[in-house]
Amino acid sequence: MQASLQQTMGDHVPVAVEEYDYEGLPPNFTLVENMAAGAFAGIAEHTLMYPFDLLKTRLQILNPSPGGLYTGVSNALSTISKAEGVGSLWRGISSVVLGAGPAHAVYFATYEAVKHAMGGNNGNEHHPLAAATSGACATIASDALMNPFDVIKQRMQVHGSVYRSIAQCTRNVYKNEGLAAFYVSYPTTLCMTVPFTALQFTAYESLSKVINPGKGYDPVTHCVSGALAGAFAAGLTTPLDVIKTLLQTRGTAQDAEIRSAKGLIRAASIIKRQHGYAGFFRGLRPRIITTMPSTAICWSSYEMAKAYFIRHQDD
Repeated sequence: MQASLQQTMGDHVPVAVEEYDYEGLPPNFTLVENMAAGAFAGIAEHTLMYPFDLLKTRLQILNPSPGGLYTGVSNALSTISKAEGVGSLWRGISSVVLGAGPAHAVYFATYEAVKHAMGGNNGNEHHPLAAATSGACATIASDALMNPFDVIKQRMQVHGSVYRSIAQCTRNVYKNEGLAAFYVSYPTTLCMTVPFTALQFTAYESLSKVINPGKGYDPVTHCVSGALAGAFAAGLTTPLDVIKTLLQTRGTAQDAEIRSAKGLIRAASIIKRQHGYAGFFRGLRPRIITTMPSTAICWSSYEMAKAYFIRHQDD
């Protein structure tokens, strides 16, 4: 398998970063540089793939308003573009940009710190436990910061949303539902993102070891590994993403039962009763379509920024 994957990369040769093991951080690689690399990756990822994230949210809504009914990804894309304008595909993006930079900075800084502490940067051995644990810790830290921004984003994404700015949405949600509304989905988010991140980081590290055993900076292998790892993790965690969407958009629902949902188990029972087990896979295709390029962009951007800082250590 290793030979075939390497052959697939053609004559592409990874760039060696002199002096340092690329996968491990150099001794004087600062926290600020690591956070900057993570912030760059987060903003790039979310900005480029935002329209597909909006489609995913629209398709996951259980009982949308009449104008928000779609038969699939292509139908949703054409309907929204014609009825609401192409610009509406980016509605709520300001919340993501504002939150993604700091959240991803914390994400990757935590990831590298925990990975280093667990010996994940030592030698050429494979360290799946270190990768999974560091990914899970990174998620817990970053989601605590990102969750309120994610709630605002999805409130602005739904069909018929009356919100036109982050400030307006924040004030309205806080006034009508209180501070808890920004974190009602946090336990569910962690139940989804911790396994998602653990699966993604483990798959990414494993694929990278196979495709790029020399561990040099190689944009192609980082991109391919990131995309495949993201698709794998996204597919397995879609049911929890559907539950998260229900909880984060409950304040806009017409269904009284959905509006009163207060946790993972209650939300799951509503989905099961109203749509059966198939309801837990609503938005599966756009989720994978969004996640593959998103994780490819995220990892490529992060590795590029990381390589840049490493190369300029001696400047």
